[in-house]
Amino acid sequence: MIKNYEEKIKSARELLKDADYILIGAGAGLSTAGGFEYGGETFNKYFADFKDKYGLTDMYSGGFYPFKTEEEKWAFWSRMVYINRYKSKANDLYLSLKELVGNKNYFIITTNVDHQFQLAGFDKDRLFYTQGDYGLFQCSVPCHDKTYDNQDLVFNMLKSQGFLKEVNGELVLNDRKNRRTKIDKSLIPKCPVCSRNMEMNLRAGDRFVQDTGWYEHAKMYREFLEKSKDKKLVLIEIGVGYNTPAIIKYPFEQMTYLDKNTHLIRINKDYAFCPEEIRDKTLLFNEDTSKILTDLT
Repeated sequence: MIKNYEEKIKSARELLKDADYILIGAGAGLSTAGGFEYGGETFNKYFADFKDKYGLTDMYSGGFYPFKTEEEKWAFWSRMVYINRYKSKANDLYLSLKELVGNKNYFIITTNVDHQFQLAGFDKDRLFYTQGDYGLFQCSVPCHDKTYDNQDLVFNMLKSQGFLKEVNGELVLNDRKNRRTKIDKSLIPKCPVCSRNMEMNLRAGDRFVQDTGWYEHAKMYREFLEKSKDKKLVLIEIGVGYNTPAIIKYPFEQMTYLDKNTHLIRINKDYAFCPEEIRDKTLLFNEDTSKILTDLT
């Protein structure tokens, strides 16, 4: 196995240049490497009142907090959705990845829910978001398999709690002293079919809705795998941990093992290792993700 960084970069470039197909598997580590954080300064800036009132320390754990009312729950979640979905612009790391694949025949499977691939200009018909999207609501039961765009309602929630205010026709962040940790009761999202409460379309149990779009993109993914079979396929796995290894990590290792023309480029600061059986077909990087993508392009 190649251990020298420069040699690995050179080998990875050659693989990508010769590839007929490129399959990208992206996990939370990609967004983290791009500067996205659920705690730290970001949390203190936007959730200081929730921190003081409920003892919360980050957005992730706050998503599981047992708020006493739906008004409090949606005050928290609307801020979280805004910061991670609607406030965000195209991230430089995702733009570098877009430059890397260029005009190659690519596809992306991701467990991320922050919409960054589409913001960076990737073709939405080459994307499979397996775990949902911050921009969608679903019935909490669920009584039917449909999802709903939440942008307008989320912004109304943000204004209702005084998190955003309108200045000269634009919405800007309000002063902390003017924010509330509740939304108006009338804004609690209700299912249009059964009138029960809505919830986020994020996979967190057996109530996750896989809507028509989910199945369409799952089919696109299967078709891509079929077309790339026995061709020169390069798998680029970035920031994939072990929360849901059966979605990306294990299938990528299996494809590398079974197909002689498939090679794996694994970029992971914490998990830069692979099974012994595919060591000769795998390039492992645990260096800074931004540097790796920059050097590859």
